[in-house]
Amino acid sequence: MENRYVLSIDCGTQSVRGLIFDDNGNLVAKHKVEFEPYESPVPGYAEHRAEDYWRDACSALQALKQESPEAWAHIAAVAVTTQRDTVVALDANGVPVRPAIVWLDQRMARCEKPMPPADRLQFKLVGMTTAVEIARRKGKDNWMAENEPELWARTSKWLLLSGYFSFRLTGRYVDSVASQIGHIPLDYHTRNWPRSDSSWRWRMSCARRDQMPELVEAGEQMGTVSAVAALETGIPEGIPVIAAGSDKGCETLGVGCIDETSVSLSFGTTATAQTTSRRYFEPIPFMPPYPASIRNRYNPEVEIFRGYWMVSWFKKEFADREVMEAERRGVLPEVVLDEHLDDVPPGSQGLMLQPYWSPGLTMPEAKGAMIGFGDVHTRAHMYRAIIEGIGYDLLQGVERIEHKSGKKATRVMVSGGGSQSDAVCQITADMFNRPVVRSETYETSGLGAAINGFIGIGVYATHEEAVQKMVHWDSTFLPRPEAARVYQELYERVYKHIYPALRPLYREIQRITGYPDI
Repeated sequence: MENRYVLSIDCGTQSVRGLIFDDNGNLVAKHKVEFEPYESPVPGYAEHRAEDYWRDACSALQALKQESPEAWAHIAAVAVTTQRDTVVALDANGVPVRPAIVWLDQRMARCEKPMPPADRLQFKLVGMTTAVEIARRKGKDNWMAENEPELWARTSKWLLLSGYFSFRLTGRYVDSVASQIGHIPLDYHTRNWPRSDSSWRWRMSCARRDQMPELVEAGEQMGTVSAVAALETGIPEGIPVIAAGSDKGCETLGVGCIDETSVSLSFGTTATAQTTSRRYFEPIPFMPPYPASIRNRYNPEVEIFRGYWMVSWFKKEFADREVMEAERRGVLPEVVLDEHLDDVPPGSQGLMLQPYWSPGLTMPEAKGAMIGFGDVHTRAHMYRAIIEGIGYDLLQGVERIEHKSGKKATRVMVSGGGSQSDAVCQITADMFNRPVVRSETYETSGLGAAINGFIGIGVYATHEEAVQKMVHWDSTFLPRPEAARVYQELYERVYKHIYPALRPLYREIQRITGYPDI
């Protein structure tokens, strides 16, 4: 049979990549275009022109076509994966009415009109009044309706970035179910928009049913490449466009996590712990599992919003010396920082960090904390404490997932930028006291999208079959017993008690300073 390849378009926060995979999961060709993550016309805002996302994607694809014409000629399908919770407002002609609002944006709607009394009572009974109010205020449709009413009145379609890419490729307002992750009125139980106009989900949102895209399950065809998109991208007209999923969901599939016996850790700007389940269950009460990049399955997830962003923060604020050394040696600063991890013993000699740099829905008053300072501690201790703090919180998240699923995850799979560090992977194996496997390819979200592409064109009948053929690991990290013992004691006897002990103080800080605004 003639070789058939799948083209994955992966648009993240800082770059867009065109990736060509074969049916054995090999990355045949790649081209990346980097861009500035966002502009801030007002402090706290994060915006990026949707047309620029598409322009850079077209540049990446046209370059890929020129660099790898033979592979390009064998593309049989296209699949898209993008960053989550970045929204695009389009007018009746499909033209953006304003820049896309990026997931990092911190603006909040006022939502001065309260929800109906029956809804408020329902949320109060389950202890979610504050969480629901935060979710309403974070809805960018609500913000637009309040602050840009003329633009909101012109908004014919309200899409996530994935839906915008699907529209530009096919000319249709369609998107994958598995990409619907954000402040949108999706019913996660039914994996669709609420059928009833009286649903409380619609009352939380200014968006209307007619503004939302048609939804298609992962692995199914959404349309074909239009004549216009063919000219812009170089992809032949008529090539099938197959539904995939969000970047995190595709990562989870791309590392081979397809059931509850394994867990996927993503070491990205937002660090996440996910598993894949046939059942709907909530690791954190009233926080829904997201639709998985596998038909009729879910990704129960726990996330650390600022996650490995803290490494960038540390590098900017404290690591001038390491940055200069990296420039001298011609390597990334993270390489130099990681070399110092081995200079500090497991547990960072008692220095511990809780990574609540951004408040969450269930802990809106939470703040970050670092405790246990002594005169032995250096910047290297602080750096290791950051890595360990993220690990502790991910471990706590995995325990929540396991408690709700009733199953123990026997293997940990890692992806994302932080996973490229052997030292970080070894620390993770020690903290989780379980084997950690790392994928052969760094492009795990693109691989997950490609798996759906091959299912969509019938090369594989099931995701299980595709994963068996296409997912490969290049490294396994085994826990070291003594390090695992230290981490277990610190986790059980110290880490789990930090937030309960500090919570009253966090509330007082919020009351006195007004930060964070809830």
